[in-house]
Amino acid sequence: MAAACLLAAPAIAAQTPGSAVSDPNALTRPAELRRPPPNHVRTARQVVATAESLPDIRGTLRTHPGATCEAFLKGALHWQVSCYARPGHRQIQGKEIAQVLIDDRSGVVLEHWTGFQVAWTMARGYAGAFGRKAGALYVWLPLCLLFIVPFVDPRRPFRLLHLDLLVLLGFSVSLAFFDHANIGMSVPLAYPPLLYLLVRMLMVARRRRSGGPAEPLRLLVPTMWLAIALVFLIGFRVGLNITNSNVIDVGYAGVIGADRLADGTSLYGHFPADNQHGDTYGPVSYYAYVPFEQIWPWSGTWDDLPAAHAAAVAFDLLTLLGLWLLGRRLRGPRLGWVLAYAWAAFPFTLYTANSNSNDGLVAMLLTFALLVARWAPARGAVVALAGLTKFAPLALAPVFATAGPAGVGLARRTRSFALFALGFLVTAGVVMLPVLAGGDLDTFYERTIEFQRSRGSPFSVWGFYGWDTAQSVVQAAAGVFAVAAAFLPRRRDLIGLAALAGAVVIALQLGVTHWFYLYIVWFLPFVLVALLGRYGEPER
Repeated sequence: MAAACLLAAPAIAAQTPGSAVSDPNALTRPAELRRPPPNHVRTARQVVATAESLPDIRGTLRTHPGATCEAFLKGALHWQVSCYARPGHRQIQGKEIAQVLIDDRSGVVLEHWTGFQVAWTMARGYAGAFGRKAGALYVWLPLCLLFIVPFVDPRRPFRLLHLDLLVLLGFSVSLAFFDHANIGMSVPLAYPPLLYLLVRMLMVARRRRSGGPAEPLRLLVPTMWLAIALVFLIGFRVGLNITNSNVIDVGYAGVIGADRLADGTSLYGHFPADNQHGDTYGPVSYYAYVPFEQIWPWSGTWDDLPAAHAAAVAFDLLTLLGLWLLGRRLRGPRLGWVLAYAWAAFPFTLYTANSNSNDGLVAMLLTFALLVARWAPARGAVVALAGLTKFAPLALAPVFATAGPAGVGLARRTRSFALFALGFLVTAGVVMLPVLAGGDLDTFYERTIEFQRSRGSPFSVWGFYGWDTAQSVVQAAAGVFAVAAAFLPRRRDLIGLAALAGAVVIALQLGVTHWFYLYIVWFLPFVLVALLGRYGEPER
């Protein structure tokens, strides 16, 4: 695994140009409106007229009286026409309400967008925008088969585990609509799987009524086949990351933050113009990139970013290793191979790793939280690290603080809680030390929590439909549940802890304004442990 991490980034770095290249999508204003710019065929007036003739653009302009359209040169071959609403009070320019891309030579309209797809380019269905070839059908569908087929029991076709695994793959239906820019379908279709998994986690977490042996996990193939397939899956994932993956803004932010930490500059505020809000995450999200950025330093531009590739590969492989160790601890070697295989075969984990995002870091830390769950200070420290990566995992503190076996006296429970709190607070204090020592606490709050609280997004039913009141109710219920989960009667073993922790994370995601498919890996380790770990070893 270490060799894979070290080999991945140099191969990518070898493909990175030594000098920065100009932005092919840069916008410039033409010098004249009635004459074509040098090396161009069309004038600004002509392309504006073409844009305004489109039916959806005409409709948008009718609903915004006083709106104006302006033409820009986009690179060497294209025009971009942007339409702006009439400026409001104290505004120099109104909000962009429509955007059209036109080829200069042919005059053909290449793209035209209105509504939220103007501001949110990720809602436009650009092929390979996330994960490159990881989302191709010839990669995605075989992974879906590899994920579910080993767990099929032909003797019991209506086994609940079959439905559980199909629901996990059900996020693919929503993703398919997202990839075709149909956000009106992709957004609501993400919620049935989330709701189902929330219910299933609560069902698994409830206290067992009998102490009999657990039902064995029956596989369609020998365990050794899964181990062999896992080797090939790891090689495929690392190889695809090297040859065909992209670094999205969150992975780029990690590299920028690591560079600033290494240089001793303030972590929050003044991020570069091509990632102005990259400082919206917790400090751990940047600390984790420091060793990779020191080996493969940032060039100062959004290039291939080999440090981000190496970090994503490391997060992915360490999560897989954590699940393998966790399964061995729970049920023996067989479950270790099963959990590691399920992670490697699940297509959304490849989607996340191939996007080189920092969400793999959250998955890794939450897996480690389960791995060290028997040691109160260690689990407190790891939960703090996860919470100060992306803030939602902070809600897991109550559940992990009260983790422990059943039948333990009050004194031992109090001692365990105190040790958890000590590990949590000491770790959080160390992590936040650069922010506190630099007097940047106000900037930290504004750039992280306040920015995330106030930003809108069409990638949830709350942002898409404007259901603000209902969202407040769901968020309040999720917060109450996160606290109450610490006191609910539940299985007092690692399966119960994983199930309840998974329920808390899913409940929080149900209420967020901005939800995306990369967040599935946040709760996936909990769900896999809860659904597959509850089965016993087959009798020999």
